Amino acid sequence: MPSPTDILENPFRRLLSGARIPLGTWLMSGSPAIAEAMGRAAFDWLLIDLEHVPLDDRDVLGMLQAIAGTDACPIARLAANEPVLFKRALDMGAQTVMVPFVNDAQAARRAVSYAKYPPEGIRGYAAMHRASGYGSARDYARRANGSTCVIIQLETPQAVAALEEIAAVPGVDALFLGPGDLSASMGHIGNIAHPEVQAVIQDVARRCRAAGIPCGIVGPNPEMVSQFMAQGYSFVAIASDLAMMIRQAGALIQAVRGPDA
Repeated sequence: MPSPTDILENPFRRLLSGARIPLGTWLMSGSPAIAEAMGRAAFDWLLIDLEHVPLDDRDVLGMLQAIAGTDACPIARLAANEPVLFKRALDMGAQTVMVPFVNDAQAARRAVSYAKYPPEGIRGYAAMHRASGYGSARDYARRANGSTCVIIQLETPQAVAALEEIAAVPGVDALFLGPGDLSASMGHIGNIAHPEVQAVIQDVARRCRAAGIPCGIVGPNPEMVSQFMAQGYSFVAIASDLAMMIRQAGALIQAVRGPDA
């Protein structure tokens, strides 16, 4: 059982400062059992997707509780850059949040303000919730701003153009390039392997290294993920729980029935 002091640390920041590149995956099933299983599968971090998965707060709470029993770090990808969504996720104990579709530094500053208590931000205060150990971490409010990690997601050419300005916003801990939406906004929807998209992906990795900020990305298969790691991405995700399940199920069916099944 973690102590009240442990509750205020941010394990994802520790991952980013480690010797190896943290490997994660997307949780699209919405299942606490699968979230726990993925945590037992030795992933370093797991992303709970509140943007594209029909989750309510009790679903998210159950997934956070399931992951807490493993060595994986949870990240909550919010549905939008809205203050109430930060408040709900953070109060449930999601110390690390990813914010989608941030296109400029002004939006990044808003995101940071939503994640921080006054005077650094406008996060609403409550004394009793899971994040404070249900009140057992008595200095939670004083230390919470330092334990919250904010990841800003770049998903459009506009956001990529503003990379350096976004990275320079105080309180932005890391960036994350979303290759799926990037490819769509570039006119190559569903094709992140397109040379034009790949050129941007490589350029973002180079610029993030120059700016001194960690940057993550997700890829569909080990080959592409390994390529992203070689390009200098600081943390990477491979596929999703559902993608892995469907692929493995298909492979098993073909093994039994043959390739024409």
